[in-house]
Amino acid sequence: MKIKTTLSRIRKDWVIYLMLLPAIAYFVIFNIVPLIGMKLAFQDYRIIGDNQWVGLKHFKVLFSSPAFFDVLKNTIIISTMKMIFIFPIPIILSLMINEVRVGPFRKYVQSVVYLPHFLSWVVIAGVWISFLNPADGGINVIRNFFQMPSVDFMTSKEHIRWVLVFSEMWRTAGWDSILYLAAIMKISPSLYEAARIDGASSLQQMRYITLPELAGTIVTVFILNLGFFMNAGFDQVFNLINDSVISVIDILDTYVYRIGILNGQYAYATAASLFKGVIGVVLILGTHFISKKISGKGVW
Repeated sequence: MKIKTTLSRIRKDWVIYLMLLPAIAYFVIFNIVPLIGMKLAFQDYRIIGDNQWVGLKHFKVLFSSPAFFDVLKNTIIISTMKMIFIFPIPIILSLMINEVRVGPFRKYVQSVVYLPHFLSWVVIAGVWISFLNPADGGINVIRNFFQMPSVDFMTSKEHIRWVLVFSEMWRTAGWDSILYLAAIMKISPSLYEAARIDGASSLQQMRYITLPELAGTIVTVFILNLGFFMNAGFDQVFNLINDSVISVIDILDTYVYRIGILNGQYAYATAASLFKGVIGVVLILGTHFISKKISGKGVW
């Protein structure tokens, strides 16, 4: 019965499902089909002849490697910093944009904060490297104006992780706020009208109406973000890393790239990548069930 209902719905809205096909094809080709290759984590790769099954050999080597635990620590630290300092920003930004009542100015603000999302990390890395240049970068010009010494942020182990956090925030906060703005638009205007009649200020309306109505969206996005917790940002780190700071920002993705693509250890790199994927699945499922128990809201 359910199958017939689903088929009738597809026939009725076939145009919408047709529009979904490119997205479905993308995820099948780049996210589902590659899963077949994960069996390489349990094999020794052979250029000629069949691969040899070795079981957990590569995982034993992986977990006995000090280098692996160094990059794992870096990944956890960087991802935690991004989760703590970046996740709330799109929510705050969406609330601020929602309070802008002047139409043209609101569109201008939205265009400005959305723009960085469309830049590649190659361009963004160039912008930030120039901005943080110790000789004539904008931030050091300001520091020098206040009689503070110049700092080479890009080669400073103390500062480079914060560079990753703030550059990621600059690129993604505006675009991510769209989801929350869409959720705000769905809130019934009658709730705000009733609150204004009762004398509620803008801040009180935000606290007692907007934020509670956004709770479901916030929880869902948080759980989904946890699923990508181990993805500390390959494109970003790859474009900002250098020999001076590699010890503090070398993450699992760059480690896999280096040992797999550059060194040709395909099976070992696949084992590291599979480990990262399993951790992501565990995190997203665990957070979902905990959230369902506590708040009754989850991803599904």
